Amino acid sequence: MPKMKTHSGTKKRVKVTGSGKLMHEQINKRHRLEVKTSKRSRKLQQDSAVSAGDSKNVKRLLGMR
Repeated sequence: MPKMKTHSGTKKRVKVTGSGKLMHEQINKRHRLEVKTSKRSRKLQQDSAVSAGDSKNVKRLLGMR
């Protein structure tokens, strides 16, 4: 049986922390930034954790399971 390949799109978008948590960049930070307040733009710079429901699928795509 061949080796599992990691999903290229997922490995570019998701980072695994030292404790094993999956982190990704937040949405709404690409365009129309002049409409958004500075406070909102600063908060969107922080990475957020992948939701519990999606983490199982993301781990499978990354070959962690």
